[in-house]
Amino acid sequence: MTQKIVPVIMAGGKGTRLWPLSRATAPKQFIQFVGDKTLFQDTLERVSDPELYEAPIIVTNEEFRFLVAEQARELARPLAAVLLEPVARNTAAAVAAAATLAADLFGKNAIIQMLASDHEILADKSYFDCIRIAREAAADGRLVTFGINPTEPATGYGYIEIGDALENGAHKVSRFVEKPALEEAQRMLADGGFYWNSGIFMFPVTELLAELQEYAPEVLKAASKAVSKASRDLDFTRLDADHFAKSPDISIDYAIMEKTSKAAVVPSPFRWSDMGSWDAVWKSGKRDDNGNVAAANTTVVNTRNSLVMTHGVHLAVQGMEDVAVIASEDAVYVGPLKDSQNVGQLVKMLASSSATAKFTETHPTSYRPWGGYTSIFNGDRFQVKRIFVTPGKKLSLQKHHHRSEHWVVVKGTAEVTVGENVRMLRENESVYIPLGEVHRLANPGKIVLELIEVQTGSYLGEDDIIRIVDEFGRT
Repeated sequence: MTQKIVPVIMAGGKGTRLWPLSRATAPKQFIQFVGDKTLFQDTLERVSDPELYEAPIIVTNEEFRFLVAEQARELARPLAAVLLEPVARNTAAAVAAAATLAADLFGKNAIIQMLASDHEILADKSYFDCIRIAREAAADGRLVTFGINPTEPATGYGYIEIGDALENGAHKVSRFVEKPALEEAQRMLADGGFYWNSGIFMFPVTELLAELQEYAPEVLKAASKAVSKASRDLDFTRLDADHFAKSPDISIDYAIMEKTSKAAVVPSPFRWSDMGSWDAVWKSGKRDDNGNVAAANTTVVNTRNSLVMTHGVHLAVQGMEDVAVIASEDAVYVGPLKDSQNVGQLVKMLASSSATAKFTETHPTSYRPWGGYTSIFNGDRFQVKRIFVTPGKKLSLQKHHHRSEHWVVVKGTAEVTVGENVRMLRENESVYIPLGEVHRLANPGKIVLELIEVQTGSYLGEDDIIRIVDEFGRT
């Protein structure tokens, strides 16, 4: 029987180049761009073949843990583990921790595939052919990376020069090249034998841990102790903060791939994008006869070679060319597609001002272990929210010092506790929660519960919640 691969999905990054849809609390891997799934969900789908893959290990952080759990639940995809990094220490520590855990869960001879959660990949036959070649090379003790066939002299990627061919279809790595200047990128493209460094890897766990011990022992020591001292919290594994923080902040490329003699590369013709700019999103999308990629809820007239997307109001664009027009629920970005690599600079400017920082940090929609809410309107001493609760979930038993609330059910059935009274509310029914009253909301039904909440009071912040009982261990 052919050995299955253990996917290790990195889902902790915080990108700014796809603002305003991607933000600090909900980065691009958890956002729907063109299609009905997020990039993270697309990644889960690529590793869903039970004959090829084990259940995946997800590496993320405290902030994104419920996004990971909810988006996996939407696809009914089981997860082997969700590792929570207490601090960011780059990919070497994350991979070391995941490999240590994989050895515990699947045995020391496990083969892991490290992949990013925010890449766009066409998972066709050529992709899975490359996966199987890499698995065979890893089974032979090689540390394998995937080299993407370059289509242009890109300066935003590192490159890999291939060496001698190996028996299994992979090649030895001749050398890694840092992100080059344009002239060097043009030369490498003309010479051939150079590939983009995709950041996708296939590792045999035993050899990976041995190479980490040889070339990055402090990384391995910190990560392995963080795993051994980890604590369980619901469906999450929380790495020990003190030990994990001792790891050097270094990528897996620098830690071992550029040093080991066991590095191999699989030349990969499949379609790949790191989705690092709006220009990249446009290139990966389905273009119409005028070269436009236009998402739902948009109207595009006399416009060419442009990207038009909205997650908020209807967006109408007329008489434009080579632009990105992107609308979220509370902000709009308009700029040249070719300049979209520089959106991060704009985000830094917005983040530096107290008046605009909120547009870079949070979305109007926030996710919680029980579901989430969307802030619809904020006024003087009042706020309107749409609350959605997953079937079978309940919020904490809680009270507020500074606000009262009105709830109106618009979909599903709600079990509402107010003081000593418990009652069922159905569509178009409502309840009032006085200031300071103990209350709770639960969804006993089979469909998502949706309600409108109107808060009134002198202070409406999320920190005015006194939890009395909480099944998620929050205080």
